[in-house]
Amino acid sequence: MSDSKDELEAVQAALGAEHAAVYGYGVVGGRTGEGRRAEARTAYDAHRARRDELQRAVRDLGGEPEPSAAAYALPFAVPDSAAAVRLATELEERVAGVYADLVRASTGARRRSAAEALREAAVRAARWRGGSVTFPGLAERAAGAASEPPKA
Repeated sequence: MSDSKDELEAVQAALGAEHAAVYGYGVVGGRTGEGRRAEARTAYDAHRARRDELQRAVRDLGGEPEPSAAAYALPFAVPDSAAAVRLATELEERVAGVYADLVRASTGARRRSAAEALREAAVRAARWRGGSVTFPGLAERAAGAASEPPKA
């Protein structure tokens, strides 16, 4: 059973990640090549829909949704299409991470929705990256698995 305070915090964190993803995809869409622009637009629309869903969830839990910032710091410069693809991958990995936290903090329909959002972000990240990772949304496990030798 989840604690409602923890669940509200996890929903707010997911909302913050979706705000940042919507902003970031504005940059991606402006810098990505013509061949991937439709993919960027589809992701942008998906993140806007999730953002709106999370705003309702925060209210359902008795909270006030955190507003979007006017701008977000990008993790690196995005001067060209290759950097835009890296940014899209990074955005999806970050979103997957917060949805993994929301899966842990919630139950029932909200947990199912968070798991679906995690899956969608992992699939989009794999498409942008051109391959998948072992533990989508769990960067610390993926990084640890890559650096640890197999156990006998």
